[in-house]
Amino acid sequence: MKIFIPRFWIKVKPMLEPFVSAVPLLEKLENAGFEAYFVGGSVRDFLLGKPINDVDIATSATPLEMKRIFPKTVDVGIEHGTILVLANGIGYEITTFRAEAEYVDYRKPKQVIFIRSLIKDLKRRDFTMNAIAMDRHGKLIDPFNGQIAIKQKRIETVGKAKERFQEDALRMMRAVRFVSQLSFSVEAKTLQAVAEHGYLLEKIAVERKQAEFAKLLTGSSRRESVKVLLETNLYRFLPGLQQQRAVFEKLLHFRCETLNLNEMWALLIHLAEYNTAKETDDFLRKWKLPVKQIKEINSILAFLKIRLKHDWTSYDLYCAGRNKIESTEKLFQVISGVQDDAVLTQILARYLQLPIKERSQLNVTGQNLIDWLKKPGGPWVRKLIEQIELKIIENELKNEKQAIKEWLLKCNQN
Repeated sequence: MKIFIPRFWIKVKPMLEPFVSAVPLLEKLENAGFEAYFVGGSVRDFLLGKPINDVDIATSATPLEMKRIFPKTVDVGIEHGTILVLANGIGYEITTFRAEAEYVDYRKPKQVIFIRSLIKDLKRRDFTMNAIAMDRHGKLIDPFNGQIAIKQKRIETVGKAKERFQEDALRMMRAVRFVSQLSFSVEAKTLQAVAEHGYLLEKIAVERKQAEFAKLLTGSSRRESVKVLLETNLYRFLPGLQQQRAVFEKLLHFRCETLNLNEMWALLIHLAEYNTAKETDDFLRKWKLPVKQIKEINSILAFLKIRLKHDWTSYDLYCAGRNKIESTEKLFQVISGVQDDAVLTQILARYLQLPIKERSQLNVTGQNLIDWLKKPGGPWVRKLIEQIELKIIENELKNEKQAIKEWLLKCNQN
């Protein structure tokens, strides 16, 4: 099979890992008579000088042809043309060039058609910056001027934005997410199409929207992406936020780039003025967040309410623990508008100086209390343990079994 050499060759880029380790896979495919290229986000990030964790490979070989070439494969998405090739202990996803028939539900193609043309494969992709291919020598194939878009920090669709968004409405969320992650801006016609077709997001599964929104909330230019959500009214099609324009308007006034994902969720909830755990739960469940994550966010919010009322007490620090202290204080400083790393350092130093950091470090057990006071077990045991904890944390009692026993017997006599 003769390899088609397109007319969009651009200068060679010196390749780095993880591309270099994957080159032998491209060589095997080419030696078997097929085309093979690095594609998608890994090429984009390579051109941007960003770290790359893994690479995606596209080829003219069909999945069955690939399985004849590589001895170790896993059918991770063979119906869509993707197989996982195992080489040197690493898994590489390789996908057949494909075209997509009519889309259904504004999210997935009715049929995937395997093709032999790289250019047609690139043509179906979302944004020009993601429609660049690179061969094993580092030569770039860029039929839609993606490099120019990258240089100009511009997000634009391949072809008409209306068509791309009607094919897969999630691409609108991806556009805004890239604003946050890459500090790019959305090209005017693409932005207008987002504003006109935002309603199509209602057709998209919450889990898919959540994945994009999470990346949006943690990007270095998250405030700029919030401006796009407001400008296009895209926020109106996000779970629990349809009537919350004020939340995003308030968010623009905060320097929240230091906050992680759970802290950002907590900030949104605080700005929405949800006052109960049930209201918070209901909101986060609409986003279908994992139960563990919901508990983490609720815990941060609980300590934030305490922190907004007064400074940290020793008992607050003990109950919160290092991670919650850090999250809560970061959030408090963002809300108060006074960010001071020295203050957080001092608070963490106070925490480290506590005699105990958790209940398991107590040198007394519930059974000890029962034996010493010669009383049957009951709720009183837990209450007494909490009193002992507080005394030790406040340095009013040593964390020594004999000292605790003497204090306890003395109190019991009184």
